[in-house]
Parts: sequence; C-alpha cells; structure tokens
Amino acid sequence: MPLETKLTKLLGIRVPVVQGGMQWVGVPQLAAAVSNAGGLGVLTALTQPSPAALRDAIRETRKLTKNQFGVNITLLPSINPPDYEGYARVAVEEGVRIFETAGNNPGPLIKFFKSKGCIVIHKCTTIRHAKSAERLGVDCLSIDGFECAGHPGEEDIGGLVLLARAAEELKVPYIASGGFADGRGLASALALGACGVNMGTRFMCTVESPIHQNIKEKIVASTERDTVHIFRTLHNTARVFKNAISQQVVEIERRPGGAKFEDVRELVSGQRGREVYTRGDPDYGIWTAGIVMGLIKDIPTCEELLRRIEREVEEVIGGMSALVVPAKAKL
Repeated sequence: MPLETKLTKLLGIRVPVVQGGMQWVGVPQLAAAVSNAGGLGVLTALTQPSPAALRDAIRETRKLTKNQFGVNITLLPSINPPDYEGYARVAVEEGVRIFETAGNNPGPLIKFFKSKGCIVIHKCTTIRHAKSAERLGVDCLSIDGFECAGHPGEEDIGGLVLLARAAEELKVPYIASGGFADGRGLASALALGACGVNMGTRFMCTVESPIHQNIKEKIVASTERDTVHIFRTLHNTARVFKNAISQQVVEIERRPGGAKFEDVRELVSGQRGREVYTRGDPDYGIWTAGIVMGLIKDIPTCEELLRRIEREVEEVIGGMSALVVPAKAKL
C-alpha cells in the first residue's frame, strides 16, 4: 500500500522522497527519472549557465516526464551574484510550480514564488532559520542535519535531535535531509515527525545520475568515514569527499595563523569539482558527498531505488507496529 503523508498530498507524488538540488547533478535526465519513479525530481538552477539555459532544461525535462518536478535555487555568497531573479522568473514562466530554496536572505525569492501561487520548500540547518522561513510563508521546510553533504551550518546538530526539535517548534510540514538512503531511514524520519526525506548522495549513485561511472563506483566502495569538513575555520563549513585535495585544504586551514580563502582558491575551484564528474577522477578536485555513503551498496535505476524504499519502509513500519501488544487483562 502506498504511503500518504503531508508531502505526498502537497506535491502530488507517490513516494515521500525529494531529490536534492545538487550542483552539476540536478539535470533533466535525473530529475525526470526521479519524478517518473514516484518521487520529486529537482533541477538545479545554477547548474545551468544562464536563465535561458534553465528554460531549455525545463523544456527538456518536460519531454522526459509528465509528472511534477521542482527547481532548486540556492543563494550563495558571491562577489558577482548570479541572476537569481532571472532564473526564478524563467522557471515560473515555464510553468514550474514547486521550488526548493536554500541559502541566505531567501525572503524576496519566497515572496515572488508565493505571489505566483507556487509551492516553496526551504532548506535550512537550524530551528531558528526554519522558524524565520516559516514566517515568510513557505509551505514546507527541509531540515538538514549535520550528517548532510554540502553545507551543514556551523552548529553541528545531528538529525536525530534536530528533527525532534522541529516537531516541537514548527507549524508547517518538514522533510528530513542528511543521511537518508533507504526505507529504514525514511521510517525513522517519519517517526521523528517529518513527512518525507530529501536524498542527494543516494541519487548521485543511480543509473540516471549524470556523473562518471568511476565516481558512482567510488561512492559504493566508500564508507561513512570517507568525508571531511573543509572551510571550518572560514565559518562556511562544507562536507566533501575525503581525497588528496580536500585533505590538503584542511592542512592549510590548520596552519598557525589560519588561512584565507585566497590560500585555497585554486584547490577548491568549482570547475575542478565539476571535472571530477566528467573525468571520473575522484582526486581531481573537491566534490560533495555525505556520510550516507556507508549505506550505499549498489547503483540502481531511480525506479528500482524508490520501489525498494517503498517496500522497506512498509516492512519497517509493519515490524514496529507488531511491537505494540494489547495489555494483559487483570485477574
């Protein structure tokens, strides 16, 4: 029997699983495959070089799926900010009605999307930021625990406590992000009060993922110990794959007197990170991955993955319900 949660009803999807908006990974072929499999596929706006290119990507995705899909727009600190307004406008013009926002000062974007009747899921790493987004009128929150790939914030709060705190504090539905790969994880998120999960690294390691096969196989071969945090001393912590480059960045940050971004700029170049996915060399640059790698053992299609998760979560929930037994009658 299918699960029905606030997320499935809000988004009109069968499986309460959202594909994370990953840079260089959230492209039409993957987003469409996730949506076709019953989850919510997500295009990453900033993977496209311009709003016009995003328009083309949306149209390409529409050719590949008749189901709902979303667009992620992440607000990044930058000397020359991308044309966020242009990306947002193009997506709305193309009929996208589900958006994932992340980053600082999302207010103007959220206001624009809500004025157009769109559904907004905002990703954050703290309860105070979640409550701020709630006041801005978002429809759903994505709560990132410390386990997540990418930017976990600076407070180091794991998902177990963060999600339970969200249940205490938030009025709008929320999904769980960071460390999810299977039905057991989805069941645990539901038990903690979430209405679904966001998965990034797990979807990187699928047949339809656009990254090089060598990187997918590296993820399968890795464990939960194969990530490292960079930019900790710069207060912009990021969890990435532990390789020669990321460990060199950490060593530079540990030097007496610390480090400035300029000291590591060439090592952490986004272009080098992108080429990891095209060359298939896991040591060529910095690339994002979560500790959930320890749970990833294969490279399925998105359809196979979500069908498996549906089956597993039903088994887990059924097994949990069997723990509740009628009280013995008093003599």
